[in-house]
Amino acid sequence: MNYLERYSFWCNAGLPENVQVMLKNMKNDEEELKGSFSSDLQFGTAGMRGIMGIGSNRLNVYTVRRAAQGMAAWLCSTDLPKKAAIGYDSRHQSREFAEVCAVAFAEAGITTYLYDRLAPTPMLSYAVRELGCGCGIVISASHNSGEYNGVKCYGPDGCQMTDGPAAIVTETIAKIPYFVPEEKSFQAFMNDGLIQYIDQGLWERYYETVLAEAVEPELIKKSGLSVVYTPLCGTGNEPVREVLGRLGANVAIVACQEKPDGDFKTCEYPNPETDAALNESYKVAANTPCDVILGTDPDCDRVAIAVPSGDSFVKITGNELGCLLLDYILKARSAKGDIPESAITVRSLVSSPLADRIAEHYGVEMKAVLTGFKYIGGEILALEEKGQEKRFIFGFEESCGYLKGTYARDKDAVVASMLVCELAAYCKLQGKSILDAMNELYHTYGYYLAHVTSVELAGADAMEKAAKIMADLRSSTPDAIGGLMITKINDYGARTSKDVKTGETLPIALPKSNVLELILGDKGSVIARPSGTEPKVKFYYTAVASDKDAATKLITAMREQMEA
Repeated sequence: MNYLERYSFWCNAGLPENVQVMLKNMKNDEEELKGSFSSDLQFGTAGMRGIMGIGSNRLNVYTVRRAAQGMAAWLCSTDLPKKAAIGYDSRHQSREFAEVCAVAFAEAGITTYLYDRLAPTPMLSYAVRELGCGCGIVISASHNSGEYNGVKCYGPDGCQMTDGPAAIVTETIAKIPYFVPEEKSFQAFMNDGLIQYIDQGLWERYYETVLAEAVEPELIKKSGLSVVYTPLCGTGNEPVREVLGRLGANVAIVACQEKPDGDFKTCEYPNPETDAALNESYKVAANTPCDVILGTDPDCDRVAIAVPSGDSFVKITGNELGCLLLDYILKARSAKGDIPESAITVRSLVSSPLADRIAEHYGVEMKAVLTGFKYIGGEILALEEKGQEKRFIFGFEESCGYLKGTYARDKDAVVASMLVCELAAYCKLQGKSILDAMNELYHTYGYYLAHVTSVELAGADAMEKAAKIMADLRSSTPDAIGGLMITKINDYGARTSKDVKTGETLPIALPKSNVLELILGDKGSVIARPSGTEPKVKFYYTAVASDKDAATKLITAMREQMEA
């Protein structure tokens, strides 16, 4: 069907009057019709994410119900436990969509455990494992702006769904008709016991598990640490403050971002990677004692920090924080002599290779995996299957995602916030700042400067445009970037690594992915990859030099050439 045929189908489906009014109002808006009905909203390994609204290409109770029905059908076709867990964030309709999913599961005879209030994404990952579920769902669009929402899907290990099961769910959804009425109401299934609220006991077990991952927890109280914290109107408000409070941190909340707000009025784009995400925090920190600023995104799986520097504040990048936490954890565990034999740390491919140098210094292996925390979770699962999960020390990705421990299989801003406070307390007791600690790493290992550029694409063919950018880069790869010769080309789509000088080509032992990495000897790299959830292509630059000025000059030259 084309977009007009899909629109007509929805108009004639006998939907409720309020929906019919919305459909009628877009009748003469061709752009809106194309955006809403150009296709069916796609289900991928991360689930579905899109703009909320009416139409087959929008997130609404009808598209969410089909996705949940597809998940339920997949689960019922497996030998996995017929149990599911569901969480949701502060976005508009998140609670409603969570209940829609719960009903779809219950109709299939699946016992469903639903959080009774806002809960971070990592708490859903924890619940899947703790409750012995076959799958899980989080209703969230993570750090996207307020018009978006999403359905994130998880497997039995608490990790985001992998390619194989996701492909089956996608095929199943395509066969499910729209607008199949619910068999019974949410409340009726609650009365039957097929839908149950997750009790407070699980929250407490999660808190105890997170606190057990502390390295030197007594440092926080001992230092008299003062924290300014913003949950960015999302799910972190309760668990982050609870954990930090138990450790004795003095926490000042950013009041205008404390309560849930699906419009994110004080932070239009609630992504802690951006400088603007902490603007309100800077105002609070300027008038209250502050050793570190913490900001967690709406579903509380990412955290960003800033630290005082004179009369202003400096935001630490996701790469820098990952390296700082890695060094802090390994240094402390090394001093105690409790780094396990054959210990493993993991970073995403696009994260700073400075982390490799730090891990090597402590005699620990660093694995680089494809982008997406599910791949870090996959490394943990592989260890767990061998009974060796204690070998896992820490995992991170440059987009502000971190995990210590194996209790969850997704990034967790709650445990990361705790570790940040430990790091800040450790530095404070030594009479230095987190900035000082970062500069010490640069002095020891070299200055690793990173930059990410996103090429945003628009239109109904945006994903095709992204594919063309990648194809063009493969077919017309430059010989040099920023004055540096390309020495190696790693094509993760072809799963090959080519030495440019010798022509030797070796296989890459990672899953196939549309990623191209151009290595510039030991001076840096450029990595290109299309986003898996949004119409854009990301370029990740790394420049390595002896100091910041030299690295900045190099990365500027690299960007200018690539962007031209």
